[in-house]
Amino acid sequence: MIGKMADPRLSVVVLVYNESESIAPLHEELKEVLEGLDTSYEIVYVDDGSRDGGTEKMAQLALDDSHVQVVSFRRNFGQTAAVQAGIDHSRGEIVVFMDGDMQNDPHDIPRLLDQIEAGYDVASGWRKDRKDDASRVVPSRIANWIIARVTRVPLNDFGCTLKAYRREVIQDVKLYGEMHRFIPVYASWVGARITELPVNHRQRVFGRSKYSLSRTSRVLLDLITVKLLGSYSTKPIYFFGFAAFGLWALALVFAAIVIIEKLLPPYPYAHNNPLLLLAVFLAIVGVQFILMGLLAELSIRTYHESQGKAVYVVREVFEGGKGSSTPPAPSARGPQRNSPRKGEGVDTNGRPAVRTRTK
Repeated sequence: MIGKMADPRLSVVVLVYNESESIAPLHEELKEVLEGLDTSYEIVYVDDGSRDGGTEKMAQLALDDSHVQVVSFRRNFGQTAAVQAGIDHSRGEIVVFMDGDMQNDPHDIPRLLDQIEAGYDVASGWRKDRKDDASRVVPSRIANWIIARVTRVPLNDFGCTLKAYRREVIQDVKLYGEMHRFIPVYASWVGARITELPVNHRQRVFGRSKYSLSRTSRVLLDLITVKLLGSYSTKPIYFFGFAAFGLWALALVFAAIVIIEKLLPPYPYAHNNPLLLLAVFLAIVGVQFILMGLLAELSIRTYHESQGKAVYVVREVFEGGKGSSTPPAPSARGPQRNSPRKGEGVDTNGRPAVRTRTK
């Protein structure tokens, strides 16, 4: 990689897989938009194992343009891996993601940046007028509705790649499966301020879509993982314990029914009543749930303590100066927010750095 810029404020990560015809016009349009911004920038193309000659075209862009960096995979690893590579290899304080198929409009980037400058940590695009087939739009809307209700992150379009993030809220994100669409959820876990705005979604001009209906089912399975991690990652005994209490309550009800039937005509033998076996079975499973919860607690504590990971995230710390008890004056928009620059943002234990202010 040649001509890497030092300390760009903005990183635009373009995800590319077999989009060779789109690369040149997209780059020209993207450059026009970014040159009109009064900020330093870099463009990071993540090539997810393209086999259509697109890799060579992107490599030539990197040779000709000092703002361009290309990360090329040995094979196709999927969109989630490409997003993770974009996070790892970009250096900007603000990171914008977009697809390389030209359906995302680069002219929406300044609008996303305006939301970041207004104090938000995540500005998410919403393909309100989506230019895709109904076979893609309908399952996507259903999945988005479910995700929003389960995660309590009020977005209409989790699948839209066009999003802007402050680096500090995504720096420590590790993505697996189809988790790239859940980055706003991860950001919400650390208290990120999230907004959404409609963006222009264009018809596909070149290539063909890589979407398949099986992706929707995989997303729903990943949603289960995200929900469990978000709600019980530091207290798994609650998940297993409440399930155990429910099973024990059912076992108690069935045992009471067995006793009542034993005391009333025709006085059946308890050992002939299948509800007795069901009650014993549920009680045993409840004990196993408690034991699994205890094992999960041990694993979680080992995970956090061995890596020095905190179970909380601090946005910033205010400290009064010596000899002064006057608190900092509040501003109309709240505390002034500064994104981390190079060398800031993450401490040696992988936790987000804390901004400290003194009087």
